[in-house]
Amino acid sequence: MSEDDKGKRFLELIDEQNNLQSEILEKLSLLIKENWNSLDKKKDLESLIEKHFTITKDLNSLDENNSIL
Repeated sequence: MSEDDKGKRFLELIDEQNNLQSEILEKLSLLIKENWNSLDKKKDLESLIEKHFTITKDLNSLDENNSIL
């Protein structure tokens, strides 16, 4: 992958990660308001956190030579 491609992918992943962070905060807020009683929202939150972890892992793998981070 070229440095240009890495840079573009990096920006795409950062954008996706930011969107997930917003969704995670939204789900957390809703769960708190519902006194943590929504199994659906807990599952949604778990899924969002897994996606966030995957994106973070992908971001880290882009920087094998410490070139963009």
